[in-house]
Amino acid sequence: MEYTTYKLSDILKIGNGKDHSSLDDGEYPVLGSGGVMRYANQYLYDGESVLLPRKGTLNNIQYIKGKFWTVDTCYYTIINQEKVVPYYLYRMLRYLDLSGLDSGASIPSMTSKCYYGIKIKLPSISTQRRIASILSAYDNLIENNNKRIKILEQMAENLYKEWFVRFRFPGHETTPLENGIPKGWKIAVLGDFGRIETGKTPSMEKTDNYGNDFLFVKTPDMHNKIFVSNTDEKLSNIGHLSQSKKLLPANSIMVSCIGTAGVVAINTKPAHTNQQINSIIIKDHQLLEWLFFTCKSLKETINLFGATGATMTNLSKGKFEKLKVIRPNHEQICSFHKILSPVFSKINCLQTQNQNLIKQRDLLLPRLMSGKLAV
Repeated sequence: MEYTTYKLSDILKIGNGKDHSSLDDGEYPVLGSGGVMRYANQYLYDGESVLLPRKGTLNNIQYIKGKFWTVDTCYYTIINQEKVVPYYLYRMLRYLDLSGLDSGASIPSMTSKCYYGIKIKLPSISTQRRIASILSAYDNLIENNNKRIKILEQMAENLYKEWFVRFRFPGHETTPLENGIPKGWKIAVLGDFGRIETGKTPSMEKTDNYGNDFLFVKTPDMHNKIFVSNTDEKLSNIGHLSQSKKLLPANSIMVSCIGTAGVVAINTKPAHTNQQINSIIIKDHQLLEWLFFTCKSLKETINLFGATGATMTNLSKGKFEKLKVIRPNHEQICSFHKILSPVFSKINCLQTQNQNLIKQRDLLLPRLMSGKLAV
């Protein structure tokens, strides 16, 4: 396979993002370094584009088709499509290690000059298109799974709200209210549902604390998912043994209580967490689905009770385990579990499929781009 070497300045032009202050909700994505921030009724750009971050996580390069707005922490690129296929360029840049080009002090940063100086080797346009077609097929499967996950999550949450927020559970017509809640229900605290455990970070100076033996969950690992089955960082068996009593069994409910508070997820494997997370090791597996959504509903409460006068939320274990919730009777919790257990299992299965698809795609990527695998 023949390659031609280019600087990025040869194949693209960089445009600046712009702050979007409007609060209206619309159809066009407003994109920042972390992805889609919100949707608006206005757009800055229209086309097949690669977004390059100016600050933050430098490998968080994004690809988008259609109308969009990009904020000032992202660069928008106008691509010479006679030389490069936009999606191919996106995948190649995601594959490259850009950390050596970081020009920031406390926050990773990139200038347009740094980007323009990057050299890449490109095969012919026809080869780029074939490779892009193979890789984008994986993305399409992942996107379809994500849509199915979103639908299932919404269905599950709607049922939770119908039964336990609006009190329209089966038999509600003949169940009187007492003190504002259905008869037979009662006020409980989170500590009633199991042991509360606050995570801990093993010494980072001892590198042998870290390896590949145990999940080590931090808040970013929990975002936008019900289940956590993989983490960016893992502990070794040595790291685990340094705090073995803090190990969470599978199907514990993890809740972030420091910083970005109120993020909730369930671990599918034994796991440790850092100190920003309080977890409930539940007594009864039939509580899982109901307690997950109940913890999600406590986001505002966690921020309120975790306000310490400092700049970020910090809710202690003692306060967390005393947070009050309305507990339905056992029969209704069991009925909810029977309906939602297969739904949660399907969501977990789809998440696992996506992880496998991402792994397969990322293994193919260097082989396709280097020409080791013919297309």
